[in-house]
Amino acid sequence: MNKTFLSLCLCLSTSISSADDFLHTQNSTQFEVPEIGSGVGFIDQQKEKTIGEKVYRQVQQQMPVLQDPWLEDQFMLVFSKILSQTQLSQPVGLVVIKDAQINAFAVPGGMFALNSGMITASSNMDEVASVMGHEIAHVTQRHYSRSQEAFKGQGLLALAGIIVGAALASKADGDIGGAVMMGTQAALMDKQLSYSRNQEREADRIGMQFMYGAGYDPESMADFFETMHRSTSRLSFLPDFWLTHPLTTERMSEARLRANQFPKVPFRAQQSDFDIIKWYTAVISGQATDRQLLALAQSNNLAGLLALSEFYLLQGDYDNAQTQLNLAKKVNAEHTLVTLIQTDIYLGRNKLDDAYQTIISKQIITPENRALSYKLAEVYIRQQKPKEAEQLVNRFVNKNNKDIIGWQLLQQAANLDKKNPMRTVNVLRNRAEVQYWSGDEENAIKSLLHAKRLAKENNAMSARIDTRLKVMQDERKLKI
Repeated sequence: MNKTFLSLCLCLSTSISSADDFLHTQNSTQFEVPEIGSGVGFIDQQKEKTIGEKVYRQVQQQMPVLQDPWLEDQFMLVFSKILSQTQLSQPVGLVVIKDAQINAFAVPGGMFALNSGMITASSNMDEVASVMGHEIAHVTQRHYSRSQEAFKGQGLLALAGIIVGAALASKADGDIGGAVMMGTQAALMDKQLSYSRNQEREADRIGMQFMYGAGYDPESMADFFETMHRSTSRLSFLPDFWLTHPLTTERMSEARLRANQFPKVPFRAQQSDFDIIKWYTAVISGQATDRQLLALAQSNNLAGLLALSEFYLLQGDYDNAQTQLNLAKKVNAEHTLVTLIQTDIYLGRNKLDDAYQTIISKQIITPENRALSYKLAEVYIRQQKPKEAEQLVNRFVNKNNKDIIGWQLLQQAANLDKKNPMRTVNVLRNRAEVQYWSGDEENAIKSLLHAKRLAKENNAMSARIDTRLKVMQDERKLKI
């Protein structure tokens, strides 16, 4: 199965309807989100969350997820604004996948994924918001639960498996993802795709409402559809699976007509902020060349200077990284990325005091900033100050127990706490969380079992480990 086309997106490449139908049905009450009644026989939301977390772990294990707190938090800001327009409870999470192809997908329970290629293909943050709005609409309307109701005998996990299969196909060299999708579900595929057309149309419409309510321009959804269409037109082979529901000109026209029904969004001078995010994403995902970045930086463009500095930093070229960062400081010395990159340059050169002074001056002003706090925790660990690092990181991990970077920092800090009699137990507990949320469920359970044996004389600690162990063992039984 052609991996390039698969990654154009399971969720964004479907749905058909005519512009005439749209105009006929949308002349009034176009901003209303349909209510989802409770008597339809949906799977309960707790099970959806469990499934979303299962998929989250599999994605972390099988796909190249970018672990970058600053980048994650930039998209979480947008994501949270759109979520505020919904009744969706706390979602499982949002991940950015290192993949140059245009893709995004959502899974029951609120597991959302964006490809780096989708970000770098976007012209502005409003286009990214349009993709987020579309995927959030899939979840708020519980499309996969409704699919299970429509297709008796099909488990929700199987439907989630179709999503994961499409995503994996963008990573695999062969037909691994295609095999997942086209295996046990093949018999019901035609009927299922017919059903998904209506879901895609609903996700387009409701997603546009969500993004508009959050302050983003609905015209950008139509703009991004056109970007996708241009990408599709360059492909020489389209599998039959995708020919049943292409991104049609009708769908693009409908999106444009619908966007025109909304009041104009006031102009917001945020393009430079998005350019920084876009080029930083391109660098850390390996999509940018030094030639591209040099051309951008030569125009004294902050996005280009920061991206080029990060590019050199990743290569271990601290001299050139510092040179570009010094130029960036002349444009905007207060930008958070300037602080983070400068701290990393000092850490790379083992200048721990300079690294500390750089990061603490910024973190102390915005202690709620996760990226700054985690960078300060990293400095504390390098300075052999585990207690200070733990105190910083625990505030964030307690709010989000799926925070792999946070658990990694806690594991490192626990290992330095040599005076603590529970040192090894704490290292194992934190390592278990890293392994578990990274998809290595078997070894996570082994780590906890080892910790339990070492903590057998400590009743309180043994009870905590037992509770967590039971959850891991139960959730591991779920199969996709």
